[in-house]
Amino acid sequence: MRPSPVFDNVTSPRQFRSVDLFKIVAVQLIVLHHLAFYGPMSDQVELVAPALIAWLDDYARIAVQVFLVTGGFLAARSLSPTGTPGIARPWHTIGRRYLKLVPPFLAATLLAVAASALASMWMTHASISAPPTIRQLAAHALLLHGVLGYASLSAGAWYVAIDFQLYALMTLLLWMSGALAARRPAPWLLPGLVVGLAALSLLVVNRDAAWDDWAPYFFGSYGLGAIAWWARDLRRSPIAARLLLGAILLPAVVALMLDFRSRIALAVVLACALVIINRSAIGHALNQDHRLNWIDRLGKMSYSVFLIHFPVCLVINAWFNHFAPATPLWQGLGMLTAWIGSLLAGALFHRWIELPLGQLSAFGQRRAGSASAIR
Repeated sequence: MRPSPVFDNVTSPRQFRSVDLFKIVAVQLIVLHHLAFYGPMSDQVELVAPALIAWLDDYARIAVQVFLVTGGFLAARSLSPTGTPGIARPWHTIGRRYLKLVPPFLAATLLAVAASALASMWMTHASISAPPTIRQLAAHALLLHGVLGYASLSAGAWYVAIDFQLYALMTLLLWMSGALAARRPAPWLLPGLVVGLAALSLLVVNRDAAWDDWAPYFFGSYGLGAIAWWARDLRRSPIAARLLLGAILLPAVVALMLDFRSRIALAVVLACALVIINRSAIGHALNQDHRLNWIDRLGKMSYSVFLIHFPVCLVINAWFNHFAPATPLWQGLGMLTAWIGSLLAGALFHRWIELPLGQLSAFGQRRAGSASAIR
């Protein structure tokens, strides 16, 4: 789902089940949103369930806020668990993140290209991408497809690029705060910078859609997640925790008063929930209950489900469009098949592609580190 944002599973698998649980629910909503949004199966189902399809189309998409908030939460855990400024090798850290994200993303992108080619044999539809150019594929490999204006080859491609930008921005904030605090202790400097940038995003940048290919547009939600990580630390005094919780609430509430956005409302509720759950007995009980091991398993494969669901849904959409009767019952069965198929494909992708690529990447980094040490 690796060090950091949204799909991190670095430490004990039961340490933060609340995060995994939120991610699991969010991934399901994103799959269902894309099934409703792209069609054509949903066009038939809408005839008998218009309210459901409309809700999935209009509102389920804001589940991406769960990824952003939990991404910031886990980035803070990975980069600066105590909120202390400074990082020794920022570019190495950013490069490591890139090598964790991109190989499975590229594998899923190539599968999406193949899925578009297969689906085009059975239907003509706007969700089918044209054959990609070399430059388009290169832009995806560099996670620059959005900023360079290339059409995404898969529905979730934009988020992977933003996730990387946000992690890089957080790393650079950590490095900059370390440079500023080099001569005197400044334990609140990094949280202060994150709060300031998050407030700027919520109050200004996130209100201008022209920024939606860049990290600052999304840093409000991401920063709230990072602050939530520092606030949930039981080693902090109740006063410090309340101050951090206030740093979540104040800029978000002001931003919502200026310009109400349901996505930001969800982000602030989720950030507060992460603080409350993980500072309470609820979080401890959730993390220690062995009957909830299924959350660990599903949480680990959430990144794979996110990556692979679009090509799976595209092919199943095309098959049912071409071979099955155009009735709500049959097309509804197709949507259910695509949803279940996405989960099964995600499990297979995680086992046979994401994990091996992650191991290969880790091996390469160890070899590079050893060679660097010898020199």
